[in-house]
Amino acid sequence: METLKMKFNYPYAAACKKLEREALPHPGYDPTSLFRWGNMMAMGVIGMLRAAERRFGVEGQEAMIGALVEVGREIGRMTLEGVEVPEGVAPIEFISAFCSWINREIYASPELPRIEDSDHCSFDILWCPHQDSYRAFDCRVQRYLVQGMIEACRERFTDADFQVRFLTTIPSGAPTCRFEVWRKKPGEPDEWEKYSGELARKALEKSGK
Repeated sequence: METLKMKFNYPYAAACKKLEREALPHPGYDPTSLFRWGNMMAMGVIGMLRAAERRFGVEGQEAMIGALVEVGREIGRMTLEGVEVPEGVAPIEFISAFCSWINREIYASPELPRIEDSDHCSFDILWCPHQDSYRAFDCRVQRYLVQGMIEACRERFTDADFQVRFLTTIPSGAPTCRFEVWRKKPGEPDEWEKYSGELARKALEKSGK
């Protein structure tokens, strides 16, 4: 089954337009400086999370995670505002398209998406902006942003709920970050949040809390 090409909204659209108008055309402006700036911010976030865990334990960790989830939820809501699923599009096609939009447009990552059947899809991240700066365990910080985006999708499209898990990551030495996605059954526990909780507990152990 081929992946669906579907249009979503760009979050922070007004700021993006200002970038296109006021920065990119400026003589001598190097667009790769956006990557350096974004990578600095990403490393700042993981550094703040580690510091909060070391100093404040569970309370600091929960505050940081809550803030990240809320940012992800806001991005998801902006992305999905006013979006309608075209008639005849199967839920798994929409889920795959949503994941691809997040990968390409939010995470700036080239990817290879696949739809296996009516309940399963997957994708490989071929390059990640953080892959040469994050340690493997640092990737956990992105889980909370993704969690918020998933929650926003659940709010907007109740019949397209899904589970996600990763199989490999580039910072762990794999050639790609590979993810499996499948339709979530009613009442089924959330696999993404469950594993995020396990990583959070492990992080507190590492911090001595």
